Amino acid sequence: MAVTPQAAAVNDDGILPIVRVPVLDRKQALFAYELLFPRQAGVDVDTAATAHTQATLSAIADGSLKRLVRDNRAFLHMSRELLLEHADILRHNARLGASISADIGGDEQLLEKLRELKSHGCLLMLEDFNLPADPAHRAGVDALLRIVQFAKVAVSHRHPVAARAHMDYVHAFGVKVIVTGIDTHEVFADYADQDVDGFQGKYLLRPERVDMPRLSPSKLGVLRLMGALQDPENGPVELGKIVRDDAILSYKLLGCVNSAYFALPRQLKSVEQAAVFFGVNRMRNWIFTMAMSGMDERPPELLRQALIRAHMCEKLARRIKPELQEMAFTAGLFSLLDALMNVSMAYVLEHLPLAIEIREALLDGTGPFAPILDQVRHWEQGELESDAALREEHVHQLAALYLEATIWADHVYAFADGSAAA
Repeated sequence: MAVTPQAAAVNDDGILPIVRVPVLDRKQALFAYELLFPRQAGVDVDTAATAHTQATLSAIADGSLKRLVRDNRAFLHMSRELLLEHADILRHNARLGASISADIGGDEQLLEKLRELKSHGCLLMLEDFNLPADPAHRAGVDALLRIVQFAKVAVSHRHPVAARAHMDYVHAFGVKVIVTGIDTHEVFADYADQDVDGFQGKYLLRPERVDMPRLSPSKLGVLRLMGALQDPENGPVELGKIVRDDAILSYKLLGCVNSAYFALPRQLKSVEQAAVFFGVNRMRNWIFTMAMSGMDERPPELLRQALIRAHMCEKLARRIKPELQEMAFTAGLFSLLDALMNVSMAYVLEHLPLAIEIREALLDGTGPFAPILDQVRHWEQGELESDAALREEHVHQLAALYLEATIWADHVYAFADGSAAA
């Protein structure tokens, strides 16, 4: 079924279909977000950006994009139209940068606009830098490299020697390098000691390869806690007893549920009260969330991604089988448990009794939660993967769920890592 890019416009609530993809530094802290418009195969990024021009302007004006990225640096692909006609949005949003295609180097009008933006301190990033053989094309790329502060160099399809040559060429202009296509931890290690400012790729969502799987005492403690919570006989009192000995976990949990985000009619003073108010299954998932935040040796963006997946899976399941929504949350949250624990999923699940439906989704990609997880995984990569996902109504639904999930995940993570006041 063919669908034009315009079909994936904003929904009735004015929500822009957009995904934030993290770029990390060599210490695995957040360097920036890249903002992508999810699009079907065959639709180029300029077409998608043009289709959403007005919606993008509205999202910037009303603060929606700022809420999505918090106060972090973010790069948004901007079409020629957006740059020439609405450049003021960059001058008034210091942390928002423009990501631009390498094939515009011969457009002198646009180059002049980019020079003007740079003179105002605006952030500019060249996408997918490639060293052209044609002298005329190279002159255009060189013109861009004299303007931008950052350039992306893809390494997934290049020999390391060729990748290094591309990086050296970019550095000769005083431009910082963002390497993309870092899909394994081994590739990350190859470039971690080089002059690179940012790393982007699927490696973040995968465990490192280790010859002898081993769980640290803290991770084993988290798994034991998760195992104890799985007992279907647990009620509010039992949950309270399990958590009671961990004062920090209880503090984080109650601080989060009592925050203004949930606008409760009264303050909940114990885990037992919270379990009665929210329900045992939901509270169990919240305890999972807070417990996983204690694995602070892993990149913070990894736990945020797990929280986003969990929330989206829960909301999608609610529309299909409401009785499965809490299990769908668990499936989404645990879908990155291998990366968080840094061991294989099979090894993790040897230590964790889970419902068969969740195990099927995590180990085999089967069962009722597998299609939901697939939808979320494609969306977080900026992809629309099926005919169903290309329907306008479905895209609008995912866009709204994603925005809600990111705001929720950022809020919960702030309590989980202790940066928010209870």
